[in-house]
Amino acid sequence: MTDPTSLDTAGLTAGYAAGDFTPVDVTLAVLERAAAIDAVVNAFVLLDADGALVAAEESAARWAAGSPLGPLDGVPASVKDILLQRGRPTLRGSAAVEPTGPFAEDAPSVARLREAGCVLFGKTTTPEFGWKGVTDCPPHGATGNPYAPDRTAGGSSGGAAAAVAFGAGPLALGTDGGGSVRIPAAFCGIFALKPTYGRVPLYPASAFGTLAHVGPMTRTVADSAALLDVIGRPDTRDWSHLGPPPAGYRAALAPPADTTVSRPLAGLRVAVSPALAGSGDGPPVAPAVAAAVRGAADLLAELGADVEEADPPVGPVEEVLAAFETLWFSGAARATESIRGAARERMDPGLREVCAEGARYSALDYLAAVDVRMALGREMGRFHERYDVLLCPTLPITAFGLGREVPEGSGLRRWTEWTPFTYPFNMTQQPAASLPFGADDEGLPIGVQLVAARHEDALVLRTAHAMELAG
Repeated sequence: MTDPTSLDTAGLTAGYAAGDFTPVDVTLAVLERAAAIDAVVNAFVLLDADGALVAAEESAARWAAGSPLGPLDGVPASVKDILLQRGRPTLRGSAAVEPTGPFAEDAPSVARLREAGCVLFGKTTTPEFGWKGVTDCPPHGATGNPYAPDRTAGGSSGGAAAAVAFGAGPLALGTDGGGSVRIPAAFCGIFALKPTYGRVPLYPASAFGTLAHVGPMTRTVADSAALLDVIGRPDTRDWSHLGPPPAGYRAALAPPADTTVSRPLAGLRVAVSPALAGSGDGPPVAPAVAAAVRGAADLLAELGADVEEADPPVGPVEEVLAAFETLWFSGAARATESIRGAARERMDPGLREVCAEGARYSALDYLAAVDVRMALGREMGRFHERYDVLLCPTLPITAFGLGREVPEGSGLRRWTEWTPFTYPFNMTQQPAASLPFGADDEGLPIGVQLVAARHEDALVLRTAHAMELAG
């Protein structure tokens, strides 16, 4: 039998339908793989073999009866330990969260997976309250990179990225408030999408406000599209949800009728920005990353797109960074406001520092940051009147040493300084994806980022899918 951990969702469900294997077979293989990789990279805070096998047996019965719930029935999926999962602890990477619960309900995205028949087999690691762009926390330690376990997987959805890259489930739910699905996707060589804000309902509401998104993390673009079709369904607990998703993101991967097989992106207007508005005081774009962006631009042109170099209006870098940190650090302070005394002393020291900074901001400081955000969103809206898609690096660097917030010897202060290409699109709420595109001379993955106007999630997915197929 083909190793089921290597299959995507279409391969798994085709095997179920043909009777080649069952969801139980696949779940057992995924649990075995997850336990093995956890010993290497520390990707999981919980593996739920008992619950997963019950769900797999129920799915197997449906497939045997010819009545699966849909295209994800029986497909294993992991959940980041930020999102609520009924009956299982959600500790958010913090020793301050009471592990006895109660944990009585699912987050909307988790509920949609359960309704679709997915097999929820484990919860993946996160930094404490998802506060930074790498994954380590006091209760669980650091999550390593599948390509080099002594390097970081990135964060804050680092456990999810490492699990998917290693074959521990084809589907993972992550969250992204400043790059947290795209950063680890780039470092671990997988695909991830931060959808338009409100496309995927979120509950409870995040302390980080409308910066926070839920997004799919997968090995293939098609799997992310199929996952978004499910998790984008409405939930009344999120009043900011955009409503029912369009006809289907998976179906929208097909090229338009007026294109050809060799030129599926004909007519697409692409702006290539090798460094956006620059890296500020952060690291410059590494040569291997710059070469990957050039290669991606060349591929888009080969696929029929009209490509030109143009920088979007996302600067000055220092002003946008200061605004993001005001919003983000204030959110961190709010998220941890109730943690006091000895419990607070056990928090990640870096988190304590940003919370102290966030607590000093005034309401006027916060609203000034919102003004910067609004102006940035307005300018990006105008930019996309001329360009359909923006191509840029996901990150200026590849994975660095494990257990560090910033690269060793960089002189940087915080994770936000080496992620200048991700957080601006949380501020503007645009769909943004990281697509794996080559590796550096150490064999570490590189990601390129595709960004489109708000609500154009299907366009980002279709563009990435065409590139993936051609690559």
